[in-house]
Amino acid sequence: MPPPVTTPALPARSPLRVAVLGCGVVGTQVVRLLTEQADDLAARVGAPLELVGVAVRNVHAPRDPVVDRDLVTDDADELVTRADIVVELMGGLEPARGLLLRAIEHGASVVTANKALLAQDGPTLYRAADAAGVDVYYEAAVAGAIPIVRPLRESLTGDKVRRVLGIVNGTTNYVLDRMASDGLELEDAVKEAQGLGYAEADPTADVEGYDAAAKAAILASLAFHTRVHLDDVYREGITSVTASDVAWAARTGHAVKLLAIAEATDDGVSARVHPALVPLDHPLAGVRGAFNAVFVEAEAAGELMFYGRGAGGAPTASAVLGDVVSAARHRVLGGKSPEESTYAELPVLPHESALTRYQVRLVVDDRPGVLAQVASTFAGQGVSIESVRQVPEADRREADAEDATAVPGGSAELLITTHVAPEAALASTTRAARDLAPVREVTSVLRVEGV
Repeated sequence: MPPPVTTPALPARSPLRVAVLGCGVVGTQVVRLLTEQADDLAARVGAPLELVGVAVRNVHAPRDPVVDRDLVTDDADELVTRADIVVELMGGLEPARGLLLRAIEHGASVVTANKALLAQDGPTLYRAADAAGVDVYYEAAVAGAIPIVRPLRESLTGDKVRRVLGIVNGTTNYVLDRMASDGLELEDAVKEAQGLGYAEADPTADVEGYDAAAKAAILASLAFHTRVHLDDVYREGITSVTASDVAWAARTGHAVKLLAIAEATDDGVSARVHPALVPLDHPLAGVRGAFNAVFVEAEAAGELMFYGRGAGGAPTASAVLGDVVSAARHRVLGGKSPEESTYAELPVLPHESALTRYQVRLVVDDRPGVLAQVASTFAGQGVSIESVRQVPEADRREADAEDATAVPGGSAELLITTHVAPEAALASTTRAARDLAPVREVTSVLRVEGV
Protein backbone atom coordinates (compact mmCIF):
# COMPACT_ATOMS: atom_id res chain seq x y z
CA MET A 1 0.00 0.00 0.00
CA PRO A 2 1.56 3.34 -1.03
CA PRO A 3 2.28 5.83 1.73
CA PRO A 4 -0.29 8.63 2.12
CA VAL A 5 0.41 11.81 0.23
CA THR A 6 1.09 14.73 2.53
CA THR A 7 1.05 18.37 1.61
CA PRO A 8 4.06 20.25 2.93
CA ALA A 9 3.15 22.96 5.37
CA LEU A 10 3.50 26.48 4.03
CA PRO A 11 5.98 28.66 5.88
CA ALA A 12 4.39 30.98 8.38
CA ARG A 13 4.09 34.52 7.05
CA SER A 14 4.41 37.71 8.97
CA PRO A 15 1.12 39.50 9.66
CA LEU A 16 -0.01 42.22 7.30
CA ARG A 17 -0.65 45.43 9.21
CA VAL A 18 -4.03 47.11 8.63
CA ALA A 19 -4.89 50.66 9.68
CA VAL A 20 -8.44 52.03 9.68
CA LEU A 21 -9.11 55.74 9.29
CA GLY A 22 -12.51 56.60 10.71
CA CYS A 23 -14.61 54.70 13.21
CA GLY A 24 -18.19 55.58 12.46
CA VAL A 25 -20.89 53.05 11.58
CA VAL A 26 -18.90 51.50 8.72
CA GLY A 27 -15.51 51.74 10.42
CA THR A 28 -16.83 49.95 13.49
CA GLN A 29 -18.19 47.12 11.35
CA VAL A 30 -14.87 46.81 9.50
CA VAL A 31 -13.09 46.48 12.84
CA ARG A 32 -15.66 43.88 13.90
CA LEU A 33 -15.13 41.76 10.78
CA LEU A 34 -11.34 42.02 11.00
CA THR A 35 -11.54 40.86 14.62
CA GLU A 36 -14.26 38.22 14.53
CA GLN A 37 -13.27 36.66 11.19
CA ALA A 38 -9.53 36.84 11.72
CA ASP A 39 -8.91 33.11 11.15
CA ASP A 40 -10.99 32.90 7.98
CA LEU A 41 -9.42 36.06 6.59
CA ALA A 42 -5.93 34.73 7.30
CA ALA A 43 -6.76 31.50 5.45
CA ARG A 44 -8.08 33.42 2.43
CA VAL A 45 -5.15 35.82 2.33
CA GLY A 46 -2.35 33.40 3.21
CA ALA A 47 -1.18 35.57 6.11
CA PRO A 48 -2.73 37.03 9.26
CA LEU A 49 -4.25 40.51 9.13
CA GLU A 50 -3.22 42.54 12.16
CA LEU A 51 -5.21 45.64 13.02
CA VAL A 52 -2.55 48.14 14.17
CA GLY A 53 -4.65 51.24 14.74
CA VAL A 54 -7.93 53.08 14.32
CA ALA A 55 -7.66 56.81 13.71
CA VAL A 56 -10.44 59.03 15.05
CA ARG A 57 -11.02 62.72 15.76
CA ASN A 58 -11.92 62.22 19.42
CA VAL A 59 -10.26 59.35 21.25
CA HIS A 60 -12.54 59.85 24.26
CA ALA A 61 -15.87 59.43 22.41
CA PRO A 62 -18.00 56.39 23.33
CA ARG A 63 -17.35 53.39 21.07
CA ASP A 64 -18.55 49.87 20.46
CA PRO A 65 -16.64 47.43 22.74
CA VAL A 66 -15.38 45.62 19.64
CA VAL A 67 -12.99 48.54 19.10
CA ASP A 68 -9.93 48.01 21.30
CA ARG A 69 -9.29 51.29 23.13
CA ASP A 70 -5.54 50.64 22.99
CA LEU A 71 -5.70 50.84 19.18
CA VAL A 72 -7.57 54.15 19.01
CA THR A 73 -5.45 57.17 18.09
CA ASP A 74 -5.91 60.72 16.89
CA ASP A 75 -2.52 60.69 15.13
CA ALA A 76 -3.56 59.47 11.68
CA ASP A 77 -0.39 60.89 10.09
CA GLU A 78 1.77 58.56 12.14
CA LEU A 79 -0.57 55.58 11.85
CA VAL A 80 -0.52 55.40 8.06
CA THR A 81 3.30 55.21 8.00
CA ARG A 82 3.32 51.85 9.77
CA ALA A 83 0.63 49.97 7.86
CA ASP A 84 0.69 47.66 4.85
CA ILE A 85 -2.97 48.39 4.04
CA VAL A 86 -4.80 51.58 4.93
CA VAL A 87 -8.61 51.61 4.96
CA GLU A 88 -10.06 55.12 4.61
CA LEU A 89 -13.63 55.61 5.85
CA MET A 90 -13.48 59.27 6.86
CA GLY A 91 -15.13 60.81 3.80
CA GLY A 92 -14.56 64.28 2.40
CA LEU A 93 -11.56 65.59 0.49
CA GLU A 94 -9.22 66.51 3.30
CA PRO A 95 -7.57 65.20 5.37
CA ALA A 96 -8.50 61.94 3.58
CA ARG A 97 -6.61 62.74 0.37
CA GLY A 98 -3.44 63.79 2.18
CA LEU A 99 -3.49 60.73 4.43
CA LEU A 100 -3.96 58.32 1.53
CA LEU A 101 -1.14 59.93 -0.43
CA ARG A 102 1.07 59.72 2.66
CA ALA A 103 0.17 56.03 3.06
CA ILE A 104 0.99 55.33 -0.58
CA GLU A 105 4.29 57.20 -0.25
CA HIS A 106 5.19 54.84 2.60
CA GLY A 107 4.35 51.77 0.52
CA ALA A 108 0.84 50.95 1.73
CA SER A 109 -2.00 49.77 -0.46
CA VAL A 110 -5.20 51.69 0.13
CA VAL A 111 -8.89 50.80 0.31
CA THR A 112 -11.42 53.62 0.33
CA ALA A 113 -15.16 54.15 0.31
CA ASN A 114 -14.71 57.86 -0.42
CA LYS A 115 -16.85 58.53 -3.49
CA ALA A 116 -16.44 62.30 -3.32
CA LEU A 117 -12.65 62.08 -3.34
CA LEU A 118 -12.58 59.55 -6.18
CA ALA A 119 -15.03 61.57 -8.29
CA GLN A 120 -13.16 64.83 -7.81
CA ASP A 121 -9.52 63.76 -7.61
CA GLY A 122 -9.24 60.01 -8.15
CA PRO A 123 -6.48 60.35 -10.79
CA THR A 124 -4.12 61.83 -8.19
CA LEU A 125 -4.47 58.67 -6.11
CA TYR A 126 -4.20 56.40 -9.13
CA ARG A 127 -1.00 58.05 -10.36
CA ALA A 128 0.61 57.92 -6.93
CA ALA A 129 -0.32 54.25 -6.48
CA ASP A 130 0.97 53.31 -9.94
CA ALA A 131 4.28 55.04 -9.24
CA ALA A 132 4.61 53.27 -5.89
CA GLY A 133 3.46 49.87 -7.21
CA VAL A 134 0.63 49.53 -4.69
CA ASP A 135 -3.10 48.93 -4.97
CA VAL A 136 -6.08 51.27 -4.87
CA TYR A 137 -9.42 49.52 -4.26
CA TYR A 138 -12.80 51.24 -3.89
CA GLU A 139 -15.68 48.78 -4.27
CA ALA A 140 -17.52 50.31 -1.32
CA ALA A 141 -17.55 53.77 -2.91
CA VAL A 142 -20.51 52.88 -5.15
CA ALA A 143 -23.65 51.03 -4.04
CA GLY A 144 -22.39 49.63 -0.75
CA ALA A 145 -22.32 45.83 -0.72
CA ILE A 146 -23.28 45.50 -4.39
CA PRO A 147 -20.30 44.34 -6.46
CA ILE A 148 -20.34 46.78 -9.38
CA VAL A 149 -16.88 48.38 -9.42
CA ARG A 150 -15.11 45.05 -9.89
CA PRO A 151 -17.42 43.86 -12.71
CA LEU A 152 -16.91 47.11 -14.62
CA ARG A 153 -13.21 47.28 -13.80
CA GLU A 154 -12.41 43.64 -14.53
CA SER A 155 -15.23 41.29 -15.54
CA LEU A 156 -16.56 43.40 -18.43
CA THR A 157 -13.24 44.71 -19.76
CA GLY A 158 -13.53 42.28 -22.69
CA ASP A 159 -16.92 43.74 -23.60
CA LYS A 160 -18.21 47.15 -24.66
CA VAL A 161 -20.52 48.78 -22.17
CA ARG A 162 -23.10 51.03 -23.79
CA ARG A 163 -25.15 52.25 -20.86
CA VAL A 164 -25.36 52.15 -17.09
CA LEU A 165 -28.57 53.01 -15.22
CA GLY A 166 -28.31 53.04 -11.46
CA ILE A 167 -30.37 53.59 -8.35
CA VAL A 168 -27.32 54.36 -6.25
CA ASN A 169 -28.75 56.32 -3.32
CA GLY A 170 -30.81 54.36 -0.85
CA THR A 171 -32.20 57.41 0.94
CA THR A 172 -33.88 58.87 -2.14
CA ASN A 173 -35.14 55.48 -3.25
CA TYR A 174 -36.75 54.97 0.16
CA VAL A 175 -38.32 58.43 0.01
CA LEU A 176 -39.74 57.94 -3.49
CA ASP A 177 -40.96 54.46 -2.59
CA ARG A 178 -42.85 55.80 0.43
CA MET A 179 -44.34 58.57 -1.70
CA ALA A 180 -45.56 55.89 -4.11
CA SER A 181 -46.84 53.38 -1.57
CA ASP A 182 -48.54 55.70 0.92
CA GLY A 183 -48.90 58.98 -0.96
CA LEU A 184 -46.56 60.86 1.38
CA GLU A 185 -45.25 64.24 0.34
CA LEU A 186 -41.49 64.57 -0.02
CA GLU A 187 -40.93 66.39 3.27
CA ASP A 188 -42.85 63.79 5.28
CA ALA A 189 -41.07 60.89 3.57
CA VAL A 190 -37.67 62.47 4.27
CA LYS A 191 -38.56 62.91 7.96
CA GLU A 192 -39.54 59.26 8.13
CA ALA A 193 -36.23 58.25 6.49
CA GLN A 194 -34.36 60.34 9.05
CA GLY A 195 -36.24 58.65 11.88
CA LEU A 196 -35.19 55.24 10.56
CA GLY A 197 -31.56 56.27 10.11
CA TYR A 198 -31.69 56.17 6.30
CA ALA A 199 -31.17 59.93 5.97
CA GLU A 200 -28.80 62.32 7.71
CA ALA A 201 -30.00 65.26 9.79
CA ASP A 202 -29.04 67.35 6.76
CA PRO A 203 -30.28 65.29 3.79
CA THR A 204 -29.02 67.71 1.13
CA ALA A 205 -26.35 65.42 -0.30
CA ASP A 206 -29.00 62.76 -0.92
CA VAL A 207 -32.12 64.63 -1.99
CA GLU A 208 -30.22 67.13 -4.16
CA GLY A 209 -28.38 64.32 -5.95
CA TYR A 210 -24.79 65.15 -4.91
CA ASP A 211 -24.13 61.66 -3.58
CA ALA A 212 -25.50 59.99 -6.71
CA ALA A 213 -23.56 62.37 -8.97
CA ALA A 214 -20.24 61.35 -7.44
CA LYS A 215 -21.11 57.71 -8.01
CA ALA A 216 -22.20 58.46 -11.59
CA ALA A 217 -18.77 59.96 -12.29
CA ILE A 218 -17.05 56.83 -11.00
CA LEU A 219 -19.32 54.47 -12.95
CA ALA A 220 -18.92 56.44 -16.18
CA SER A 221 -15.13 56.52 -15.84
CA LEU A 222 -15.00 52.76 -15.33
CA ALA A 223 -17.55 51.83 -17.98
CA PHE A 224 -16.14 53.93 -20.80
CA HIS A 225 -12.38 54.00 -20.05
CA THR A 226 -12.52 57.78 -19.96
CA ARG A 227 -11.97 60.20 -17.12
CA VAL A 228 -15.31 61.66 -16.11
CA HIS A 229 -15.02 64.31 -13.39
CA LEU A 230 -17.74 65.15 -10.92
CA ASP A 231 -18.12 68.52 -12.66
CA ASP A 232 -19.01 66.67 -15.88
CA VAL A 233 -22.12 65.15 -14.30
CA TYR A 234 -25.44 66.94 -14.73
CA ARG A 235 -27.24 66.87 -11.41
CA GLU A 236 -30.89 67.32 -10.50
CA GLY A 237 -32.31 66.08 -7.20
CA ILE A 238 -35.79 65.01 -6.16
CA THR A 239 -36.87 68.16 -4.32
CA SER A 240 -39.28 69.15 -7.09
CA VAL A 241 -41.00 65.73 -7.18
CA THR A 242 -44.49 65.81 -5.66
CA ALA A 243 -46.87 63.14 -4.44
CA SER A 244 -49.02 64.03 -7.44
CA ASP A 245 -46.10 63.30 -9.80
CA VAL A 246 -45.60 59.90 -8.21
CA ALA A 247 -49.31 59.08 -8.33
CA TRP A 248 -49.62 60.04 -12.01
CA ALA A 249 -46.51 57.99 -12.78
CA ALA A 250 -48.28 54.91 -11.44
CA ARG A 251 -51.37 55.71 -13.51
CA THR A 252 -49.26 55.75 -16.68
CA GLY A 253 -47.39 52.55 -15.84
CA HIS A 254 -44.21 54.05 -14.38
CA ALA A 255 -42.28 54.42 -11.14
CA VAL A 256 -40.33 57.56 -10.27
CA LYS A 257 -36.68 56.85 -9.48
CA LEU A 258 -33.60 59.00 -9.00
CA LEU A 259 -31.27 57.57 -11.64
CA ALA A 260 -27.55 57.87 -12.21
CA ILE A 261 -27.15 57.46 -15.96
CA ALA A 262 -23.91 57.00 -17.88
CA GLU A 263 -24.00 56.26 -21.58
CA ALA A 264 -21.80 56.17 -24.63
CA THR A 265 -22.78 57.30 -28.10
CA ASP A 266 -20.88 57.71 -31.34
CA ASP A 267 -20.07 61.26 -30.29
CA GLY A 268 -18.78 60.64 -26.76
CA VAL A 269 -19.98 59.88 -23.26
CA SER A 270 -22.37 61.57 -20.88
CA ALA A 271 -23.24 61.24 -17.22
CA ARG A 272 -26.26 62.66 -15.44
CA VAL A 273 -28.40 62.29 -12.34
CA HIS A 274 -32.07 63.22 -12.25
CA PRO A 275 -35.53 61.87 -11.36
CA ALA A 276 -37.02 59.77 -14.14
CA LEU A 277 -40.07 57.72 -14.99
CA VAL A 278 -39.13 54.05 -15.31
CA PRO A 279 -41.62 51.64 -16.93
CA LEU A 280 -43.04 49.20 -14.39
CA ASP A 281 -41.82 46.23 -16.46
CA HIS A 282 -38.20 47.42 -16.18
CA PRO A 283 -36.19 45.69 -13.40
CA LEU A 284 -35.24 49.01 -11.79
CA ALA A 285 -38.90 49.92 -11.24
CA GLY A 286 -39.23 47.12 -8.69
CA VAL A 287 -36.33 48.23 -6.50
CA ARG A 288 -38.01 49.09 -3.19
CA GLY A 289 -37.07 50.77 0.04
CA ALA A 290 -33.45 51.69 0.68
CA PHE A 291 -32.08 49.12 -1.76
CA ASN A 292 -29.80 49.99 -4.66
CA ALA A 293 -29.51 48.47 -8.12
CA VAL A 294 -27.33 49.04 -11.15
CA PHE A 295 -28.48 48.00 -14.63
CA VAL A 296 -25.73 47.56 -17.22
CA GLU A 297 -26.23 47.25 -20.97
CA ALA A 298 -23.23 45.74 -22.80
CA GLU A 299 -22.81 44.64 -26.41
CA ALA A 300 -21.90 41.00 -25.82
CA ALA A 301 -23.17 40.35 -22.29
CA GLY A 302 -26.49 42.07 -22.93
CA GLU A 303 -28.43 43.33 -19.94
CA LEU A 304 -27.07 42.75 -16.42
CA MET A 305 -28.63 43.70 -13.10
CA PHE A 306 -26.75 44.14 -9.81
CA TYR A 307 -29.02 44.48 -6.78
CA GLY A 308 -28.64 44.68 -3.03
CA ARG A 309 -28.16 46.88 0.01
CA GLY A 310 -26.47 50.09 -1.03
CA ALA A 311 -25.66 51.45 2.42
CA GLY A 312 -25.38 50.54 6.08
CA GLY A 313 -22.52 49.52 8.28
CA ALA A 314 -22.40 45.77 7.71
CA PRO A 315 -23.15 45.75 3.95
CA THR A 316 -20.58 48.45 3.22
CA ALA A 317 -18.04 46.76 5.48
CA SER A 318 -18.50 43.59 3.46
CA ALA A 319 -17.37 45.42 0.32
CA VAL A 320 -14.45 46.99 2.20
CA LEU A 321 -13.25 43.62 3.50
CA GLY A 322 -13.41 42.16 0.00
CA ASP A 323 -11.01 44.87 -1.13
CA VAL A 324 -8.78 44.35 1.90
CA VAL A 325 -8.49 40.63 1.11
CA SER A 326 -7.63 41.38 -2.54
CA ALA A 327 -4.95 43.89 -1.59
CA ALA A 328 -3.56 41.56 1.08
CA ARG A 329 -3.36 38.58 -1.31
CA HIS A 330 -1.33 40.71 -3.70
CA ARG A 331 1.07 41.42 -0.85
CA VAL A 332 1.42 37.72 -0.17
CA LEU A 333 1.30 36.18 -3.64
CA GLY A 334 2.26 39.07 -5.89
CA GLY A 335 0.14 40.94 -8.37
CA LYS A 336 -1.53 44.30 -8.50
CA SER A 337 -5.00 45.80 -8.85
CA PRO A 338 -6.00 47.04 -12.32
CA GLU A 339 -4.66 50.46 -13.17
CA GLU A 340 -6.92 53.32 -14.15
CA SER A 341 -8.04 52.73 -17.74
CA THR A 342 -8.44 55.94 -19.74
CA TYR A 343 -7.22 54.75 -23.12
CA ALA A 344 -10.48 55.64 -24.89
CA GLU A 345 -10.24 59.35 -24.03
CA LEU A 346 -13.76 59.92 -25.33
CA PRO A 347 -15.13 63.45 -25.25
CA VAL A 348 -17.49 64.12 -22.36
CA LEU A 349 -20.64 65.57 -23.88
CA PRO A 350 -22.67 68.44 -22.45
CA HIS A 351 -25.97 67.56 -20.85
CA GLU A 352 -27.88 69.39 -23.57
CA SER A 353 -26.89 66.74 -26.11
CA ALA A 354 -28.16 63.77 -24.06
CA LEU A 355 -31.03 61.87 -25.67
CA THR A 356 -34.10 61.25 -23.56
CA ARG A 357 -37.89 61.44 -23.58
CA TYR A 358 -40.16 63.76 -21.64
CA GLN A 359 -43.55 63.27 -20.06
CA VAL A 360 -45.18 66.67 -19.62
CA ARG A 361 -48.38 67.48 -17.74
CA LEU A 362 -50.14 70.66 -18.82
CA VAL A 363 -53.23 72.45 -17.53
CA VAL A 364 -54.84 74.16 -20.53
CA ASP A 365 -58.04 76.00 -21.43
CA ASP A 366 -60.77 73.51 -22.21
CA ARG A 367 -61.72 74.68 -25.71
CA PRO A 368 -61.29 73.54 -29.33
CA GLY A 369 -57.94 74.03 -31.05
CA VAL A 370 -55.78 74.03 -27.94
CA LEU A 371 -54.33 70.56 -28.53
CA ALA A 372 -53.42 71.51 -32.10
CA GLN A 373 -51.67 74.63 -30.85
CA VAL A 374 -49.70 72.68 -28.27
CA ALA A 375 -48.74 70.01 -30.82
CA SER A 376 -47.62 72.70 -33.26
CA THR A 377 -45.37 74.22 -30.61
CA PHE A 378 -43.71 70.85 -29.93
CA ALA A 379 -43.20 70.28 -33.65
CA GLY A 380 -41.73 73.73 -34.06
CA GLN A 381 -38.99 72.82 -31.59
CA GLY A 382 -38.21 69.62 -33.48
CA VAL A 383 -39.80 67.37 -30.85
CA SER A 384 -42.11 64.57 -31.95
CA ILE A 385 -45.06 63.62 -29.75
CA GLU A 386 -45.52 59.91 -29.13
CA SER A 387 -48.83 60.14 -27.29
CA VAL A 388 -51.29 62.63 -25.85
CA ARG A 389 -53.72 61.75 -23.13
CA GLN A 390 -56.43 64.07 -21.92
CA VAL A 391 -57.14 63.14 -18.35
CA PRO A 392 -60.69 61.73 -18.18
CA GLU A 393 -63.18 63.45 -15.90
CA ALA A 394 -63.33 60.41 -13.59
CA ASP A 395 -59.56 60.50 -13.14
CA ARG A 396 -59.76 64.24 -12.63
CA ARG A 397 -62.21 63.80 -9.79
CA GLU A 398 -60.00 61.10 -8.26
CA ALA A 399 -56.97 63.33 -8.56
CA ASP A 400 -58.86 66.23 -7.01
CA ALA A 401 -59.53 64.14 -3.93
CA GLU A 402 -55.83 63.33 -3.53
CA ASP A 403 -54.15 66.48 -4.78
CA ALA A 404 -54.38 69.93 -3.24
CA THR A 405 -53.40 71.41 -6.62
CA ALA A 406 -56.56 70.18 -8.32
CA VAL A 407 -57.31 71.45 -11.83
CA PRO A 408 -59.77 74.39 -11.76
CA GLY A 409 -63.03 74.46 -13.74
CA GLY A 410 -62.98 75.40 -17.43
CA SER A 411 -59.69 73.66 -17.98
CA ALA A 412 -58.32 70.33 -19.10
CA GLU A 413 -55.21 68.41 -18.19
CA LEU A 414 -53.01 66.96 -20.94
CA LEU A 415 -50.40 64.28 -20.46
CA ILE A 416 -47.90 64.39 -23.34
CA THR A 417 -45.14 61.85 -23.90
CA THR A 418 -42.47 62.66 -26.47
CA HIS A 419 -40.29 60.54 -28.67
CA VAL A 420 -36.55 60.56 -28.02
CA ALA A 421 -34.95 63.95 -28.62
CA PRO A 422 -31.92 65.93 -27.43
CA GLU A 423 -32.27 67.38 -23.96
CA ALA A 424 -31.81 70.92 -25.30
CA ALA A 425 -34.75 70.57 -27.70
CA LEU A 426 -37.00 69.09 -25.02
CA ALA A 427 -36.13 71.82 -22.53
CA SER A 428 -36.82 74.56 -25.08
CA THR A 429 -40.12 72.89 -25.92
CA THR A 430 -41.36 73.05 -22.34
CA ARG A 431 -40.30 76.69 -22.11
CA ALA A 432 -42.21 77.46 -25.29
CA ALA A 433 -45.28 75.60 -23.99
CA ARG A 434 -45.31 77.72 -20.84
CA ASP A 435 -45.59 80.84 -23.00
CA LEU A 436 -48.67 79.66 -24.89
CA ALA A 437 -51.78 81.69 -24.07
CA PRO A 438 -54.08 78.66 -23.49
CA VAL A 439 -51.52 76.94 -21.22
CA ARG A 440 -52.38 77.80 -17.64
CA GLU A 441 -49.65 75.76 -16.04
CA VAL A 442 -46.94 73.22 -16.79
CA THR A 443 -47.65 70.99 -13.82
CA SER A 444 -44.84 68.48 -14.21
CA VAL A 445 -41.90 67.65 -16.45
CA LEU A 446 -40.21 64.28 -15.95
CA ARG A 447 -37.83 62.37 -18.15
CA VAL A 448 -38.63 58.81 -19.22
CA GLU A 449 -35.75 56.32 -19.08
CA GLY A 450 -35.28 52.58 -19.34
CA VAL A 451 -37.44 52.15 -22.42
